[in-house]
Amino acid sequence: MARAKLKNSPSESNSHVKTVPPATTEDVHGVSPLLPSRRMGSMGSDVGQRPHAEDFSVDSSFSQVQVEFYVNENTFKERLKLFFIKNQRSSLRIRLFNFSLKLLTCLLYIVRVLLDNPEEGIGCWECEKQNYTAFNQSTNINWSHIFWVDRKTPLWAVQVSIALISFLETMLLIYLSYKGNIWEQIFRISFVLEMINTVPFIITIFWPPLRNLFIPVFLNCWLAKYALENMINDLHRAIQRTQSAMFNQVLILICTLLCLVFTGTCGIQHLERAGEKLSLFKSFYFCIVTFSTVGYGDVTPKIWPSQLLVVIMICVALVVLPLQFEELVYLWMERQKSGGNYSRHRAQTEKHVVLCVSSLKIDLLMDFLNEFYAHPRLQDYYVVILCPTEMDIQVRRVLQIPLWSQRVIYLQGSALKDQDLMRAKMDNGEACFILSSRNEVDRTAADHQTILRAWAVKDFAPNCPLYVQILKPENKFHVKFADHVVCEEECKYAMLALNCVCPATSTLITLLVHTSRGQEGQESPEQWQRMYGRCSGNEVYHIRMGDSKFFMEYEGKSFTYAAFHAHKKYGVCLIGIRREENKSILLNPGPRHIMAASDTCFYINITKEENSAFIFKQEEKQKKKGFAGRGSYDGPSRLPVHSIIASMGTVAMDLQNTECRPANSSKLALPAENGSGTRRPSIAPVLELADTSSLLPCDLLSDQSEDEMTQSDEEGSAVVEYVKGYPPNSPYIGSSPTLCHLLPEKAPFCCLRLDKGCKHNSFEDAKAYGFKNKLIIVSAETAGNGLYNFIVPLRAYYRSRKELNPIVLLLDNKPEHHFLEAICCFPMVYYMEGTIDNLDSLLQCGIIYADNLVVVDKESTMSAEEDYMADAKTIVNVQTMFRLFPSLSIITELTHPSNMRFMQFRAKDSYSLALSKLEKRERENGSNLAFMFRLPFAAGRVFSISMLDTLLYQSFVKDYMITITRLLLGLDTTPGSGYLCAMKITEDDLWIRTYGRLFQKLCSSSAEIPIGIYRTESHMFATSEPHDIRAQDCEDTKDVKEHWGIKTSHHRNSCSSDQSEHPLLRRKSMQWARRLSRKGNKHSSKTAEWISQQRLSLYRRSERQELSELVKNRMKHLGLPTTGYEDVANLTASDVMNRVNLGYLQDEMNDHQNTLSYVLINPPPDTRLELNDIVYLIRSDPLAHVANDGHSRKSSCSNKLGSGNPETRDETQL
Repeated sequence: MARAKLKNSPSESNSHVKTVPPATTEDVHGVSPLLPSRRMGSMGSDVGQRPHAEDFSVDSSFSQVQVEFYVNENTFKERLKLFFIKNQRSSLRIRLFNFSLKLLTCLLYIVRVLLDNPEEGIGCWECEKQNYTAFNQSTNINWSHIFWVDRKTPLWAVQVSIALISFLETMLLIYLSYKGNIWEQIFRISFVLEMINTVPFIITIFWPPLRNLFIPVFLNCWLAKYALENMINDLHRAIQRTQSAMFNQVLILICTLLCLVFTGTCGIQHLERAGEKLSLFKSFYFCIVTFSTVGYGDVTPKIWPSQLLVVIMICVALVVLPLQFEELVYLWMERQKSGGNYSRHRAQTEKHVVLCVSSLKIDLLMDFLNEFYAHPRLQDYYVVILCPTEMDIQVRRVLQIPLWSQRVIYLQGSALKDQDLMRAKMDNGEACFILSSRNEVDRTAADHQTILRAWAVKDFAPNCPLYVQILKPENKFHVKFADHVVCEEECKYAMLALNCVCPATSTLITLLVHTSRGQEGQESPEQWQRMYGRCSGNEVYHIRMGDSKFFMEYEGKSFTYAAFHAHKKYGVCLIGIRREENKSILLNPGPRHIMAASDTCFYINITKEENSAFIFKQEEKQKKKGFAGRGSYDGPSRLPVHSIIASMGTVAMDLQNTECRPANSSKLALPAENGSGTRRPSIAPVLELADTSSLLPCDLLSDQSEDEMTQSDEEGSAVVEYVKGYPPNSPYIGSSPTLCHLLPEKAPFCCLRLDKGCKHNSFEDAKAYGFKNKLIIVSAETAGNGLYNFIVPLRAYYRSRKELNPIVLLLDNKPEHHFLEAICCFPMVYYMEGTIDNLDSLLQCGIIYADNLVVVDKESTMSAEEDYMADAKTIVNVQTMFRLFPSLSIITELTHPSNMRFMQFRAKDSYSLALSKLEKRERENGSNLAFMFRLPFAAGRVFSISMLDTLLYQSFVKDYMITITRLLLGLDTTPGSGYLCAMKITEDDLWIRTYGRLFQKLCSSSAEIPIGIYRTESHMFATSEPHDIRAQDCEDTKDVKEHWGIKTSHHRNSCSSDQSEHPLLRRKSMQWARRLSRKGNKHSSKTAEWISQQRLSLYRRSERQELSELVKNRMKHLGLPTTGYEDVANLTASDVMNRVNLGYLQDEMNDHQNTLSYVLINPPPDTRLELNDIVYLIRSDPLAHVANDGHSRKSSCSNKLGSGNPETRDETQL
């Protein structure tokens, strides 16, 4: 041990003298300056109380004194103890030497046995030898054969030398480890064995006749085992590395077995010298047969001493081995819980990623594994899971499947411990995923744990890429050092906000961030399922333009030109680029962007270009050279791609070279106007370079001036002017600045309360405000900072003022001051306290004037005793609102995606049952999107944030996915980058006919890039009743309508539309209706059916009337006007269908739903457009055109599709 010393001065003469304070005058009275400090302290206090003690004098006779510490370690015994015991490396060497000595003694014993020949005579050394007599059952045991052996003199000399060394070492260790109890040292088993094996050899030095005495040297094997255990412990201390306890226990068990077998072999062989002479091999054979409980009986001990030894050995084995096995099993079970270690050799030769979670659920695990291993280049990666909790039973069962057991390693441990990070080999990992526990009641505490894990991993392995999931946006800046961060509440609220203006945005984004081959639903008989499943395989990929066959021929062309022709020729949708010198990704930079070979192109396709094969038609072979040259592409001479086939990760593209129709022969005729045969002009071609005069962008900074100064005739007052600017207050650090519509002055907090008047206005309900647009209501538990991201996308500068919907926050708890400070600058944003399970709260917040109600998952209900019951209250409340307000579009967030099957639940709907079977079949086929065919998800009416977990996982392969998703959601606004919006296809737009022609029209007129379609279509759902009844109902509907004078719709699906007027027959009345359908002739059958329908209609109408009266009574009780509430009992089939087509109505009042909606991402160019299709667009940034435009444009985005139409149509975007 090191000894600390005080530093000496050069003038010191005595190095062992301690420096003391100057002596006082009291020292002359006999007080020594070297008294203990306690006494000196008391003396000093006494002296300090005397007046004459203040004068101190320095005695020059006193010099500084050096004090040595740990002087007890300077003794000879302590030095020996330091060398033999305390010092790790020297102690390791000594134990290794001791272990070698014991092995050498065992080896010498074997040599002695092999050299021993009893037939040459038996007896003491230099005594007369007795002749060897064979054993006979009738004679007594000749004990001289046991007590005496033949030991050669050289062998005796070596054994004596080893015995002396061992004896001296043992006595020295006894002396050094003595602690006051000598008997404890003497009666230790190791000491006793040492004395047995060494003392007799030492005695033979002084008494030569005993040199042939038998000494059981083979017992040194147990001392070798003991030395090996100590040596391994010292080895671990010396190299500062801890092996697993499992390794130590297995080694001890093996050594115990070897010692038992070796002891039994040598003992039986020696004792049988007095019986039937056995060789060492036969003795070894007997021990193995005996200990393995086989017992052939061909070799057996013949005399009772050897038989007694066998009994003793069996008893010892029955005691020792079970204890060893018990310890081994216990360690094995503990290892199964903790997971052991990840091999360093494997970590250095194989690639692995680490997944850190606070608690691992089976859904989270399967989502991660399915998405991670969906990429071909990740098949050889290992996944190491580091979790502080014990492995769940379901997780254990899954990880035992051979598919995962060879690639997934579970370690129980904490990311805050360096030992556990070392076990996971974090420093060698390719990436570390840190996920938050979203089901915790305290989500802030869950974020704090995630932050600490991220800090710990960054401290331990600074070069390991970090992928962090954070829950609350205010905690995001703590982990900004991570390579990729996904904030759950930011993405969630922005996605829910866009769902209100761009239907099913959540479904669109979810499908984009999931890995799929587009093979889901291809075996389904339903056309919509096959098309929906095929388009769901589209994902975002990237490629350098100079290396791309898709885009390299468009170098030097405009972005919109490249996007249109790449879609027309290859079926790929180019959505954005990234300059080589600029790291920012730009979505649809517009026609002014000229493509360069160094640009990185981001496109949507079934698979990436590297996995695509190009198949040419026979008539095109002579023009293959045109595909290789960059400038030789004759774009306008090719038709759209007709087929995109995804098979085994490779896309085969069928490219045609059919000449396009001339512009004058295009059959894009519009319906005749006023009897004339005039036609709209055909679609203009997309220019290679931007022509400012031909573009009609949505200049949202100039075309709103007219609207903002419009005088309201109904109210007789000027409309409040809005300004565009950046919100002055952000509720948290790290929010991306977004240009928004703002109030000229901040609204007082009292004016933000919707249901209470103040001194500034007396409005107490939504009707009194006189909003022109429908409301958007958000139901949340608390006004968290993430809710700010719901408001910003709906108040972004690129949305025209006429599109701004009032936002009402229905909060369970009162919002805090800092949140009100952040939202008071936005126009038409209000809040009130209430819950969705309270009808009065819903009516006061203006639900009858709302188009969209967003139900946000509450933090207090995210955890339940039964996992999947967390959504029970939300689902039941939403079903109740569907019944009360059928014209309301409700967007629901659930905790568990599997619970979406309970939305719009019908117990006897055979179509829902068929969808459930389809989901199970797709899950068995290994689909990552088995839930995609559920109607609420396909329509964008339900959403779970866990669906976006794949965004973080996919960013390991595609590092740009988080950035693109945030740009699409409006969370980030990069200058020059476009934004996501939507437009509706009306009857006036059907002349375009196909999606490919719409692509051309948008690119040529307004430089917008369509990326998908949201389609709502009528559907005749199968019911549990016979099909003939349903078909007859559809036929007889016409007579019923003629009798009641209902105007029928001329929609192409009029049969199913008319069907929606007649509710499904109830169970009790269905048998009666079936009997009526079988009796009488056709006319009498129709009459009976008509009577049945009227009775059932009255019965059903009474149920609807009860709901209507309930709502109206509550409104009257609250003093609210009832004029705005539409009695759903008076809605005709045409009204219902129109509302469904507008996306407003989920027809829950009927027992069978007659419409379905779904998303088509990047459909083929020849896809037919249908009425009420909603097209997703990436619109270029309006600010990018402001500097180049010299005048204010009065044209709106609404007339871009009808550029040749003399009449101006209404706006088509939502």
